[in-house]
Amino acid sequence: MAAAKKTKKSKPAISDEKLISIWSDMARIRRFEERCGQVYAMGQIGGFCHLYIGQEAVVVGLQAVTQVGDQIITGYRDHAHMLACGMQPGRVMAELTGRMEGYSKGKGGSMHMFSVEKNFFGGHGIVGAQVPLGTGLAFANQYRGNDNIAFVYFGDGAANQGQVYESFNMAKLWNLPCLYIIENNRYAMGTSIERASSQTDLSQRGASFDIPGAQVDGMDVEAVFAAGQKAVKHVRDGNGPYILEMLTYRYRGHSMSDPAKYRKREEVDKVREETDPIKVLEARLLARGLLCEATIKARRDEIKEEIEAAVDFAMEADLPPETELMVDILAAPSTDRETAHGR
Repeated sequence: MAAAKKTKKSKPAISDEKLISIWSDMARIRRFEERCGQVYAMGQIGGFCHLYIGQEAVVVGLQAVTQVGDQIITGYRDHAHMLACGMQPGRVMAELTGRMEGYSKGKGGSMHMFSVEKNFFGGHGIVGAQVPLGTGLAFANQYRGNDNIAFVYFGDGAANQGQVYESFNMAKLWNLPCLYIIENNRYAMGTSIERASSQTDLSQRGASFDIPGAQVDGMDVEAVFAAGQKAVKHVRDGNGPYILEMLTYRYRGHSMSDPAKYRKREEVDKVREETDPIKVLEARLLARGLLCEATIKARRDEIKEEIEAAVDFAMEADLPPETELMVDILAAPSTDRETAHGR
């Protein structure tokens, strides 16, 4: 009798230890964003403030498939991306509150801070502006002959911008190492995607440029991780750009000044109850015996203390002195301008 063939057990996409770490990172981002909303309400954050609550699985799941040297660039809903790539919550909060200890010395605020050390290239307030910039980062990687990828995040509203398609064309023409991530949170500012886009499957927006794409459940971090692995392999193997459309949901308004009256409270509550990314992952960790309720509570308490310390650090940090006002602001001297105009 022939010996039975041994079947190889498929390796889990994420190790148990990594999955617990991912849950912790998502919970940390959630708490940070909740405190941002409170600090904004206290009048300590000026300008606009766009929260990421509900979308945590996207950036944490994708950050788990990056390698050292990969670049991250995104729009103005960006605090989560900063924390996911290793920027310190205290210094991020300090930037939000306009302090010298912030990543951009208090000049960037919520939408425009950077960290060259962590390869985070913004935070951009102009809708879609980060897409050509991120494509440029990918071009630099190709030019230098390294193995790095530019992770370029943008939203469903930005997906209708012309500069996005110019970037797609260039990226595929030159097979640039670029991963485009469309965070489809269903509402571009206050307009639902069904009312704003004739083609609502945004993963296919690159079809005319021969860029492959996939729709992903952006509320399921394991699905995000698996899709990210596949996309990253495609790009690192030299096949050019790839598009991932993350179907996600934001619980808060477009920004802190948005009452979000364009959707029903029942809709938001239903998503929170049935598909919240942190609750879904917690339930799986409990079901698999990887965590218990006591461990979850203890870690949540640690996260709460960490974020409170970040807020305290920001509030105690110095405001920029007046002498800092014109530092790093570049302009041609008036004499040069007059010469250029023949005066």
